[in-house]
Amino acid sequence: MDFKIEGPLFQQSPVCVPILRSLPDWFGIEAAILEYEREIEHLPTFLANEDGSVLGFLSLKQHNPFSAEIYVMAVQLQAHRGGIGRALVAAADFYARNLGIEYMQVKTLAASRPNEEYARTRAFYEALGFRPLEAFSRIWDENNPCLVMVKRL
Repeated sequence: MDFKIEGPLFQQSPVCVPILRSLPDWFGIEAAILEYEREIEHLPTFLANEDGSVLGFLSLKQHNPFSAEIYVMAVQLQAHRGGIGRALVAAADFYARNLGIEYMQVKTLAASRPNEEYARTRAFYEALGFRPLEAFSRIWDENNPCLVMVKRL
């Protein structure tokens, strides 16, 4: 796969939301997609492009001078396991380190709610150095327990 990472860019909702909608096993809650759409507009976003086609993206949210969050990341299903997610996280890590950020976090579905897609997601983040910090039942809702994962940059 021959792709290029661009960013950080802003106002990228028009290219990112179709990717979210194409992944209902990960992004199947309409209210969440609409929230992502609003937030992506003003967040630094990295795009993975191949021949003018966006294959994936990552939007970063800085919480304070020391920490940032992978607010949302998605890669088109046909491009999974092609190195795009790893490259997007590397670009976000580089950007965050240059801002003096020390910690990166990501929120994902906790293992207490079995789900094959999210088991792969957690394994992906663990392979990139993220470690489980704590699971919360009230960040999203009781049916969607949230696992916060962190790594030191």
